[in-house]
Amino acid sequence: MPSHLFADRPSPQPPERDTVDALITQTRRLRGGVDAVRRDALVDDDAHGRWQRALCDLAVHHLDDLGTHLDQLKEGLPEAGPDDEAQEEDEQPGFEADALPGSLLSRVGSAEWNLLTDEVSWSEELFQIFGRTPESGAMSLDELPSMVFAEDQGLLTAMVTDCLVDGKPIDGEFRIVRTDGRVRTLHMMGEPVLDTDGCTASMWAVLRDVSELRRSQRAVRESRDSLKRERHIEQTEHRLAVELQEAVLPPWRGSLRLPQGNPAALDIAAHYLPAATSALIGGDWYDALELPDGRSLLTVGDLTGHGVTATGAMAMLLGALRGMAVAGIRPGDLMSHLNQLLDHSVQPALGSAVCCQYDPATRTLSWAQAGHPAPVLFRDGTGCALTPPDGVLLGATSGAGYGQAEVQLRPGDLLVLHTDGLTRRGTSDESGCRRLLELAGRLETVRTAQDGVRMVVEEFGETDREDDACVLVARIGS
Repeated sequence: MPSHLFADRPSPQPPERDTVDALITQTRRLRGGVDAVRRDALVDDDAHGRWQRALCDLAVHHLDDLGTHLDQLKEGLPEAGPDDEAQEEDEQPGFEADALPGSLLSRVGSAEWNLLTDEVSWSEELFQIFGRTPESGAMSLDELPSMVFAEDQGLLTAMVTDCLVDGKPIDGEFRIVRTDGRVRTLHMMGEPVLDTDGCTASMWAVLRDVSELRRSQRAVRESRDSLKRERHIEQTEHRLAVELQEAVLPPWRGSLRLPQGNPAALDIAAHYLPAATSALIGGDWYDALELPDGRSLLTVGDLTGHGVTATGAMAMLLGALRGMAVAGIRPGDLMSHLNQLLDHSVQPALGSAVCCQYDPATRTLSWAQAGHPAPVLFRDGTGCALTPPDGVLLGATSGAGYGQAEVQLRPGDLLVLHTDGLTRRGTSDESGCRRLLELAGRLETVRTAQDGVRMVVEEFGETDREDDACVLVARIGS
């Protein structure tokens, strides 16, 4: 299946704010119209008048719900707060069922219970809602709880009692078990009918099957909560990855001179460029370190993956690299040990790296690489990538050997080490490499490594970067 990025039609976009505003305005106007119809409805206490008023009330409820949903759509997903759980509606799981056939009106029925004659009148729609046949007869108020969930029987009894005794209108929900075993959620609205002496003569009610509505609302809540949880996890992982990266990468900012006090010392500066998507904190690293024998270590590298796992593996690998370099292990052998470390890691990963050791006494650079872009040397206004010695990706092949190369540097030379995220666009980095080499004329004018880093970042610091990257610039002193 082709990627949505190359589909013939554009990918779905969020609704325009103007469109949502127009829908909100239309909903408010419609609600006002229904209110007017309700006010003008017949005031007779016959079944038809009560039916009209009840349908208007239901319509108002739905329009209010619609207005609330559109307001939420306009505002976007709310931030999680401490009162979220308190605001959720109480619900019992496990009572979804297949939808009843028919239109909205087929899921709305009416009933009237005459307290003086004990007569009960159900509409045909109400029989359908309860799954009963008209021949079985309508159920009295005493019989009705037999089809209601045990947990909801008290609620129904309280609503009916308040209506019959105190004259309070009924407006509540309960669940029933139909005769076919299916569970439905009903919304009941009703009022007492008073006789000439002001006593309750009967009670009428309109019942609506709201199972699908509640199931949809529940699905919205669950998907919203799931999205909040995922967002919280992503934010937490991103924060941990950033903190771990900041703890592992060198603390120095600006330029660094290694070794100290040597006229042939390296002037070093480096920079980390994040991906356009801030969540993509990867395993890229850079480092510069003065070694006990007077040489200097320069390294950049990248591990596959993103997030805490990648930064954690990067921390392990960079720590091992520093330790082995301090112990005097040369770049080629150092790469072999790193490959063995990744090959036996609990969480397998692939990595690329370049490791350089600079001897200021002879201005010789010894280096090795593992499937990584070679350092780029800028000299006399031209630039070229160094010829790489043999070396496969770290963690790719057990027991792999890594070659080592040497290059003689001159005063004023500029060396650029970078991860492939700097120059790669899509599946190719050829154009990016050309752009880097074309900086030769401009880089010839820089006097500090920090200026060189700034120039590279200005050239490659696009906002649409697909991956994070590191760049390290070293200028050879005179």
